[in-house]
Amino acid sequence: MKKIVYLFLIALTFSCQQEPKNTKLSGQVFGTSYNIQYFSEDHINYQKQFDSLFAVVNKSLSTYIPDSDISKLNRNEITKVDNHFENVFKASKIIYRKTEGVFDPTIGNVVNAWNFGAEKDKFLTDSSTIDRLMKFVGFNKVGIVDKHIKKQQESYLEFNAIAKGYGIDVIANFLESKGIDNYLVDIGGDLRTSGLNLESKKGWAVGIDDPNFDGKQSYSKVIVLKEESMATSGTYRKFRTDDNGNRYAHIINTKTGYPTKTNILSVSVIAPDCMMADAYATAFQAMGIDKVTWFLNSHPELKAYFIYEDEDKILQTLSLNGFPE
Repeated sequence: MKKIVYLFLIALTFSCQQEPKNTKLSGQVFGTSYNIQYFSEDHINYQKQFDSLFAVVNKSLSTYIPDSDISKLNRNEITKVDNHFENVFKASKIIYRKTEGVFDPTIGNVVNAWNFGAEKDKFLTDSSTIDRLMKFVGFNKVGIVDKHIKKQQESYLEFNAIAKGYGIDVIANFLESKGIDNYLVDIGGDLRTSGLNLESKKGWAVGIDDPNFDGKQSYSKVIVLKEESMATSGTYRKFRTDDNGNRYAHIINTKTGYPTKTNILSVSVIAPDCMMADAYATAFQAMGIDKVTWFLNSHPELKAYFIYEDEDKILQTLSLNGFPE
């Protein structure tokens, strides 16, 4: 009799367990849209928690918000920063050193001078202005001690090339803290994945945007990610052209202070976390294909995919370090 009751209780326990459900949430954040999917047995909707986390990250790192910590810091109103700022600052310092200054968050005011940044028409776009602003570029001139930023008053920090990826990681880490192992966090096409899409029983299928100058969205390449992050940096939406038709990217050369002349239309980077993928996607745009090919020889944790125009303006692609075909 006891055995029958015991077996009945086991059956009852299993019958009470719910099948993992795919919760899909979307909205607007960081000037773009987000889409989050996660499988959980408790079927909890974490929309409010996500929005709260987004607000905290924005309050710390967004130069588009006048009363954010980074905006106040740039106006020299504060020196102390929070954990989010410190995390991004330290990661940026590592990438700054590895790329030998190609990735440099102190280029922000020069970006503004070219009207590619958060503060439009802040400066005249002339050579004397660029030369003056470049005197304060150099992430090696900025430090952090006990959460206090040490910088020159004229220095201006901008983490827009890494903050979105960091925000994605914040959401992913929250999901993992809730015991959720199967998820996709996508903000504006940059994303982090874990586990499987349990509906398809496969990894997460994601598309890489075609470089459409008319703003339309299409995908010619779809890959499957599992336990990986990917970010894409494109030049086909924000650029300048000179009188000869040469296209200059919105990504500023941190050595010269001028937009980067490039035939690269987009770079997608796969990395262990999205903060790293986001930052390197921007850096690789400025470095160019030859330098990135050499760089990746000593960085097996990174994979890259280029879409570029050849001399005849024909689209070409290049996969490096085992980027999925």
